[in-house]
Amino acid sequence: MFTGIVEAVGEIKQIRSLEGGISLSIMPGMLDLKDVKTGDSIAVNGVCLTVTAVANDMFSVDVSRETLDCTEGLDKPGGQVNLERALLLSDRLDGHLVSGHVDASGEVIKLEPAGESYTLAINAPDALLKYIARKGSISVNGVSLTVNRIAGNDLEINLIPHTLAATTLKDLKMGARVNLEVDMLARYVERLMGMA
Repeated sequence: MFTGIVEAVGEIKQIRSLEGGISLSIMPGMLDLKDVKTGDSIAVNGVCLTVTAVANDMFSVDVSRETLDCTEGLDKPGGQVNLERALLLSDRLDGHLVSGHVDASGEVIKLEPAGESYTLAINAPDALLKYIARKGSISVNGVSLTVNRIAGNDLEINLIPHTLAATTLKDLKMGARVNLEVDMLARYVERLMGMA
């Protein structure tokens, strides 16, 4: 479980092929690895991955073909990735509850200045729209964000200067694909309503 509050921006330093997937070696940037061990979970661009090794100031994770097929940005050597260690029960919940199980990818259709902030617009797939609400939470590449507007399939989000400085979102380009995870509470409400 995560909060969507990115701790550091890391870099994919090495990609190695595995049967049924790949192994990534990631330079953690400012993420402190002193208490990270094999078996821990780290969200990499919003994808919950299990640490397989910690060595040479890097950590490694394996990514299955299934995960690669439904996520974006994990198979690019030199790629910058948002990193967050798993939530401890004693931690503050500053973002929202994020599982690290990406629902789908969306397409960036706008990223433009709005005063000191930026407006990010993403075209989301039809299947996710029932889970997304104005002023509700969504995770974009592992970053907890608030949806300001919805028009059809297009979500509009405000990115404040701190979010731009602390994440990879500032590097997005038109047409880029991003990992989306809807608020898990919306999924549970739908399930409960379907059982009534």
